[in-house]
Amino acid sequence: MASSSARARSLYRSLLRELPQRPLSAPSLVQQRIRNTIATQPQNTAQLEMDQAEQYVHYAKAQRMYTTLLEKYNPGMEMDEEERVRLTARRVGMDLPDEFVRKKHKS
Repeated sequence: MASSSARARSLYRSLLRELPQRPLSAPSLVQQRIRNTIATQPQNTAQLEMDQAEQYVHYAKAQRMYTTLLEKYNPGMEMDEEERVRLTARRVGMDLPDEFVRKKHKS
């Protein structure tokens, strides 16, 4: 019993780490729901639900890591075309001509 309650606390904390940060005095509805589910689940279904929660924690961590790596290795992903062209030109030691910049702003 003690090991299952320790595992439940550990999973609860892991789930909270993956959710957006909120102050402890005002937990979100998702946090409240997770806490109530862990606190009130019957012992016979606890193992299956804990396994599912653990899989969700692994999935959420993997998604967070994927997003971090995507942003790190694709820095121009969120840029518009003009900014990407300007930075590419600067990377090879060139600046865009003023008339090109003015024409793009008029369009």
